[in-house]
Amino acid sequence: MVKKAATSANRRTDIVSAAIEVFAEIGYYRATTAQVAERAAISQPYVYRFFTKESLLVESLEVSWQRVLKAFQRVIESAPPEHLEIGLIRAYEEITASHRNEILLQMQAQTIRETPIREAMQQGMSQVKQLVQNAFQQAGFADANKRTSDFLARGMLCNVSMAMDMPDLMVKS
Repeated sequence: MVKKAATSANRRTDIVSAAIEVFAEIGYYRATTAQVAERAAISQPYVYRFFTKESLLVESLEVSWQRVLKAFQRVIESAPPEHLEIGLIRAYEEITASHRNEILLQMQAQTIRETPIREAMQQGMSQVKQLVQNAFQQAGFADANKRTSDFLARGMLCNVSMAMDMPDLMVKS
């Protein structure tokens, strides 16, 4: 029974990974669960065993937000205050380079109005904002709220720069 549970968990992960790719490449509204199933090399009914299309997007977004949060948490735990902000910037640049589809997915999801998707985006962004703001405050930054806002704005510009293949939009730190 343990082996079957492990296999189900692995297949679930495979489905989410495939969904991230498919949704990022062709968009949530144009994508189908059949395309996700094909990319994951499984049957469409097996996708439905775990997800609806909407819950699959929500799960995909949660995976992408957790990646950002974990990367930022690693920086916060290891960087001295004077290197905190640049460490967070570098961590995010690494994510945009190595997990581009997850960032593209987040960008698309910003415009989707369905409540569960909107809530997943709001929760993810709120968690990132709170984590960064707390880190800036604990590092003793007098302007932690403004720096957090600027940091998030820079991240959004980083996303646009990456999505549009316009690296000249970004000024290197």
